[in-house]
Amino acid sequence: MPPQYLLLPASRAFITFSLIAAFLLNLLPWGRLPGVPDFMALALVFWNIHQPRMVGIGIAFLFGLLLDVHDASLFGQHALAYTLLSYGAMSLHRRVPWFGMPAQMLHVLPLFLLAQAVTLVVRVAVGGDFPGWSWFLQGIATTLLWPLADLLLLAPQRRAVDRDENRPI
Repeated sequence: MPPQYLLLPASRAFITFSLIAAFLLNLLPWGRLPGVPDFMALALVFWNIHQPRMVGIGIAFLFGLLLDVHDASLFGQHALAYTLLSYGAMSLHRRVPWFGMPAQMLHVLPLFLLAQAVTLVVRVAVGGDFPGWSWFLQGIATTLLWPLADLLLLAPQRRAVDRDENRPI
């Protein structure tokens, strides 16, 4: 059994920094490569699960609108997907942290695939072409980054308040 840690309270500044960093990663010129993870969705789901009172649906909607403006996509497409994604993550926030990492990944995979499906349906509904099944590789790639997000985004909360070499926590 892995050791249990007492987490420090989450810093609002760190959460804001991580959301902005994830948004900036989404703005990088990845092109139309299939399988590039959606860093913004990853950060939103992570904080919606671990800090649902600090990161809500309104923030997801705002970042979705910003991403719509950046991508020049249909206005509201990402906002709708991120809003539904955040709602799903917040509905799972009491359940997911109790599982091990593989089970957590199985819980968040349908959320990411659903967000992909929402953007695909909106895109096709307004006359866009079906991009193929490789469209869903992004959701799988985002899920594969879940352990890394858990390690990086919870690291500031795992540090000890008083470093004591004789005390394990």
